[in-house]
Amino acid sequence: MEATIITIMALLFLSFVALGVFVTVKVAKAAKRGVDRTLDQARRTVEDTTLRAKSLGQVGAAGEIARLRLSLRTSMRATQEALQAGVGEDASLKESLDLFHRLSAHGLELDADLKRLEREPDRAWVAGQLPELAARTERITGSADALRHAARDRALKFAEDDLSALSAQIDVEAGALRHWAGPEATPRTARGAGAGVPDAATADGRGQPAGPAGQAGPRTGGEPSAITAPDPRRTAHPWEKSARPETTT
Repeated sequence: MEATIITIMALLFLSFVALGVFVTVKVAKAAKRGVDRTLDQARRTVEDTTLRAKSLGQVGAAGEIARLRLSLRTSMRATQEALQAGVGEDASLKESLDLFHRLSAHGLELDADLKRLEREPDRAWVAGQLPELAARTERITGSADALRHAARDRALKFAEDDLSALSAQIDVEAGALRHWAGPEATPRTARGAGAGVPDAATADGRGQPAGPAGQAGPRTGGEPSAITAPDPRRTAHPWEKSARPETTT
């Protein structure tokens, strides 16, 4: 019996140790990923700042290379962020994101070529390569810009369609709320006219102003009648964005 208890306690201890090691490894990996992201962001910021300074402060081939690299990086990063932000709401952007990944391979290759030219000592040869590199940069950034603009135009079109449909529904509801001229909404004084029904402003038998039918008017002495305020709590309806349909165009 004692051996069984000792075995169970040993197994529990080993389980806790294994769980602690697993949690520690997961936390360490998550912290490493966070540090890597921070370092990557800092490195990109430094590189962008350096390229911007070179494109403005240097002339000739060095300044042109810096301008091309900065244009390429800015366009590709903006397109990636736009597509990744929209694909969660619009599934049709997944194909656009796949195309962008293929385009990114060409962009990375071009950026590597431009970066190698920065260290090339033969400035004349570098100047001869710039026209072809500028054309490649324009083709890649033009394609990236086209994807980004199309995604944003699509998002604006869906937002406009949603707003138009919502406005039409609100107009219909507002018209229904204003339609109060039905038979059940006829004023009390009109129904009682000519029928001998006393007016609401006439006094009751005690000289008190008459209230609604079958009720006495308010008391003149003591505390005024309490009026129960409406419950301020109400069910909140979340604003839900409907899923956008897949288009075949």
